[in-house]
Amino acid sequence: MRLNAVLNEFVYECTIKKYTSATIKGYRNGNGLFIKWLNDTHGITELEEVRTVCVKEYIFTKINNNCKETYINGIIKQLRAFFKYAVECDYIASDPMLKVKWTKENKPLIKTFTDEEARKLSAVFMNTTYTETRNRTIMLMLLDTGIRCSELCMLKERSLNGNILTIKGKGNKERQVGISPILQRQLLIYFRIKQAYVSDKEIHSDALFLSRTCRQCTPNTIENIVKTAGIRAELNSDIRCSPHTCRHFYAQNLVRNGVDVYSLSRLLGHENISITQRYLNSMLDADIVTKSITASPLMNL
Repeated sequence: MRLNAVLNEFVYECTIKKYTSATIKGYRNGNGLFIKWLNDTHGITELEEVRTVCVKEYIFTKINNNCKETYINGIIKQLRAFFKYAVECDYIASDPMLKVKWTKENKPLIKTFTDEEARKLSAVFMNTTYTETRNRTIMLMLLDTGIRCSELCMLKERSLNGNILTIKGKGNKERQVGISPILQRQLLIYFRIKQAYVSDKEIHSDALFLSRTCRQCTPNTIENIVKTAGIRAELNSDIRCSPHTCRHFYAQNLVRNGVDVYSLSRLLGHENISITQRYLNSMLDADIVTKSITASPLMNL
């Protein structure tokens, strides 16, 4: 069976399962590049002709091109999903990915913001114009909820219910997080200024956060907002100023304030706590010692 035909089927299957557009795009492009490589290098166009050695050779070319381990593991994940689908459909009897192992990734410690730096980030935008107010609200939302960049773009006004925010995460799984009175107050200001801004404009989206042309904000827009906030706040250049760093700040702050790793994992929308633990690896020993003192069994008897 033609590889491209199976890939088209697989993409439809992902769409039916309501995978995110980013996930579907990754599966389509990642497997498409592998299929093209098979044809160009070995003249292979049929699914049944693919062997484990072909996959390993493809992975080896990526290693020789100095691709990062995380990138290579992303390719392996995409190929695994594709060939698993082919086996489930009985297009092939055995999965060529079964003997392809993950590459070992270096786990760098991710530095996050101090409390003072977070305070600066939350205050660099003022409620003067629609864009400034939106950006201020976005910064507070990132720091207060640990929401992913893509998730923030997908928020609707109906996602908010009092002090509860419902987030649609990876795999369209919903989770709820609490929002602080500070963010609630800022949202009220944002709604008022947003309503006045869009009153004489054509609205192209029902997203919570809109661009100046009244369209849904893109992840690139959010990245630029956080980067601009970092420049205005004159933060330490050693720290990457990004939405994901805000997410790490949120995670470590909750742990310092007594939230257990299991609860934190649910708030972050992680599939298992091993992912959550990576967020906490860069916590300073001093923070952990301080936490152990405040959590002393004797002091809490």
